[in-house]
Amino acid sequence: MEDQNIWRNIVADDMNALKRLHDKYYSQLFLWACKYLQQETVIEELVSDCFIKLWNRRKYIIIEKSLKAYIFLVLRNQIVSYIRKDKNKFEVKVKELPEVPTEESINEQEYYANLYKAIQRIPEQRRKILELAVFESLTYREIADRLDISINTVKTQIARSYQFLKEELDPKDFVLLHFHCIRK
Repeated sequence: MEDQNIWRNIVADDMNALKRLHDKYYSQLFLWACKYLQQETVIEELVSDCFIKLWNRRKYIIIEKSLKAYIFLVLRNQIVSYIRKDKNKFEVKVKELPEVPTEESINEQEYYANLYKAIQRIPEQRRKILELAVFESLTYREIADRLDISINTVKTQIARSYQFLKEELDPKDFVLLHFHCIRK
């Protein structure tokens, strides 16, 4: 419902509504595009262009499903166009081109975008310890040795990281994070 209100305001020439939409979906779009392109500056440009195109064509666009799905479709088309223009630089097989994302994959991107934002707000040393434990699957001993700190410091910092994430994330997202970490 919120996206419908934002879209109505954009169509009514409300630039603040476009900014709200940008703030809401930029990270998700950026992370999704990272699956297909590696150049961060190109990705930033393509994602920004999606919002510019929405604004420039707002009077002519009819959103049939969801605004979120439409934006991802615009980005997908931007990526495909970029790859086609630069086919000399890229050897891309058709099956590697991005599919139009499903609502489920968009929601998954939202989860990862929220998690990424929350992790970025953790103090640097604590974040480094968490990333070594979660993403590199290091033991407390390995982390302590690598960073030249005590095992108790590692345990404390990881506990504080999880407490922070528990407070920052939606409860269902924190449960998903917790299960993801346990499987590692």
